[in-house]
Amino acid sequence: MTFVQIIDFETERIDEMRALVQEADQRVAGRSGGPTHRLVLKDRNTENRYLVVIEFESYEDAMRNSGDPETSSMAEQLAALCTRGPSFTDCDVQETTELK
Repeated sequence: MTFVQIIDFETERIDEMRALVQEADQRVAGRSGGPTHRLVLKDRNTENRYLVVIEFESYEDAMRNSGDPETSSMAEQLAALCTRGPSFTDCDVQETTELK
């Protein structure tokens, strides 16, 4: 079953966060079991608030990724750039519909 994690945080340093994520993406390119999609959202009503939706093929893949020391290191670096640390919501995808 597809699994999604939603990360809610605030930062004034989003460009630095993006750079860290891009570097990590390059290091793990081609690895299996990592995220399949990432969606970054900026809250229109709360300045500097962001939501990141990360999709994995399964909960198990997400937990393996989360347990990877490189992922843990990157998460610590990202959290240090936050003005309000991240909160996480874990979700099993029940339905997806493509609308055109």
